[in-house]
Amino acid sequence: MPQDLTLSPQTDPLRVYRYRDGLYAVDLLTAAVVHLDFFSWLASNPGTKEQICQHYGFKERPTDVMLTLFAANEYIEQKGNVFSITPLGREHLTKSSPWNLSPYYASLKDRPITQDFLKVLKTDKPANWGGDDAALDWHKAMETEAFSKSFTAAMDCRGQYLGQALAKKLDLSGRRHLLDIGGGSGIYACSIVAHHATLRATVLDQAPVDRIAQRCIEERGYSERVQVATGDMFKDAFPTDCDVHLFSNVLHDWGIEEVEVLLAISARNLPAGGMLIIHDAFINAEKTGPLPVAEYSALLMHSTQGKCYSIGEYSTMLAKAGFEPGAYHETAADRGFMTAVKK
Repeated sequence: MPQDLTLSPQTDPLRVYRYRDGLYAVDLLTAAVVHLDFFSWLASNPGTKEQICQHYGFKERPTDVMLTLFAANEYIEQKGNVFSITPLGREHLTKSSPWNLSPYYASLKDRPITQDFLKVLKTDKPANWGGDDAALDWHKAMETEAFSKSFTAAMDCRGQYLGQALAKKLDLSGRRHLLDIGGGSGIYACSIVAHHATLRATVLDQAPVDRIAQRCIEERGYSERVQVATGDMFKDAFPTDCDVHLFSNVLHDWGIEEVEVLLAISARNLPAGGMLIIHDAFINAEKTGPLPVAEYSALLMHSTQGKCYSIGEYSTMLAKAGFEPGAYHETAADRGFMTAVKK
């Protein structure tokens, strides 16, 4: 019998997810407080993101993640394009304040991830996964058997819960065939077909992940309804008989340029009226939170080329690619999804 992917846990794992997802946020704050004295400077120099980048020699992507994190914590605020310090930030994070807590963070200044953030802010090049200087770049590491196996297993156990939370919220009536792009172990594809009886799915991923996916799908008992296609999502042709495309926790690993390329490829391969689903952790349109997602974005900024994108950023990129963006819907564990229809 196929594994029952419609069962829900009896307890809520939200705090377990948040510990892991928010792990690096403290290091980004430490870098700003101890090494950069960022809040003291901003208190005297309210400015745009571009002016902040120019002053510190920072790149745009990591600076955007940092500012979003601090706005979500209400240390800073944005009015128009200008960022300024809040009373909370001024009172507790500036050197001139008698309530300054910067020295409380000083003992953390040599943590490896804190040091990594100083480099990422200036270079926009992700640090190695987990702060391991001897490790390969994340995307290169995924081409190796050992790393891809362990990473896919990590994402598979996460998807066991998140996949069915997504599947329960999706309206796929009238849809026939879903393509799970960069689908890893295939847990999302299997969860979705488990909840939608007439749907078939194909998981597209590169070697050696394709072999891992095939094994996982067979072990779950879903090989009759979920297939595997081998390919590089940037370079190789997509299966053309699919009327739904899914990017689940994929786009956040890439910069805006790469995301726009992937959305354009999806648009070329979907029929008119075809559906695109983006399942991820989303920053709100105002880029002031939610705080757990802003914290997770710090981890992504550290170790990948991407970040957590905002609802507004996705809407703009989807429209540019030829989609009609839909609304955002929450699912579970600070995740949610947007759908879009090809014009």
